[in-house]
Amino acid sequence: MYRRLILTAACITALVFSAAAAPRTDAPELTLYSGRSESLVDPLVRMFEEESGIRVRVRYGGTSELAVLLAEEGTRTPADLFWAQDAGGLGALSQSGLLKNLPDSLYTGIPDVFHSESGTWVPTSGRARLFAYSPQRTAGESLPQSVFSLTETRYRGRVGWAPTNGSFQAFVTAMRITYGNERTYDWLRAMIDNNVQSYRNNTALVEAVAAGELDYALVNHYYLYRFTSVDPDFPAAQQFFALGDIGNMINTAGVGILASSSSPEAALQFVEFLLRPDIQQYAADQLNEYPVRDSPSIEELIAVSPRIPLDSLADLQNTLELLRAAGAL
Repeated sequence: MYRRLILTAACITALVFSAAAAPRTDAPELTLYSGRSESLVDPLVRMFEEESGIRVRVRYGGTSELAVLLAEEGTRTPADLFWAQDAGGLGALSQSGLLKNLPDSLYTGIPDVFHSESGTWVPTSGRARLFAYSPQRTAGESLPQSVFSLTETRYRGRVGWAPTNGSFQAFVTAMRITYGNERTYDWLRAMIDNNVQSYRNNTALVEAVAAGELDYALVNHYYLYRFTSVDPDFPAAQQFFALGDIGNMINTAGVGILASSSSPEAALQFVEFLLRPDIQQYAADQLNEYPVRDSPSIEELIAVSPRIPLDSLADLQNTLELLRAAGAL
């Protein structure tokens, strides 16, 4: 559980607290805790402020750090909203009873696979796990059909992962939920024994594939697009594993309203804003993430992905313990 993670005073101090330009002085004011980066959030916050006249103060930080902070603050928190990078942080707060129940209408047009079982948070965009690879160095060989096959001898020393990265840890949590701790531990150990290469994050993994350091890498789908949008000849490609493989898991960014919010109606306006068609399209165009409402692309993604109850991704602590026991951290 995120609640059990230790958040040092230094981490709390490092969180950035900022405010966009203030609109009307008589309008409601919201405080948003954002695990999403400022480069993404700031343009949308300013657009919302301009349209609604509602001022939004934003506190930025890591999703897990902010989830712990919100749990510590409890009903005393100044936050009205929590916008998380992944479903795990939202699930943890939901289990603690800190999030408000949302109207059923918010889920209209969103596939059931993304519905929070608690009804206390709603997805804002989707991300998929898959593998990046070098078309040149893998030419003539069959590509892996399962994440479990990467432990085979032919992949020895050729595969990269980022075990300290939150998206990778969410993937391992999904594997634990689906296959149990023992099989997940065995896979982690087999990957290490097969000389898997560790990198700090998804960007570094994609760069390593292009540079010839790796032939394969476990990443989120949108990182490669950040390179190919600048260089169409960037020397890397990506692909899903076979249909339903756990290596294709979907995760979502999402938002919830704090039960203690002093401005719940204004907070609901912000949530509705994030689910609006033009804002959903922004996620697709600017972030290369998947829209979650009324989107053919998300339906295609669901076809290749395993079914994981997203609220269950809150169990990060047991994942971290397993990663340490296996020697991945």
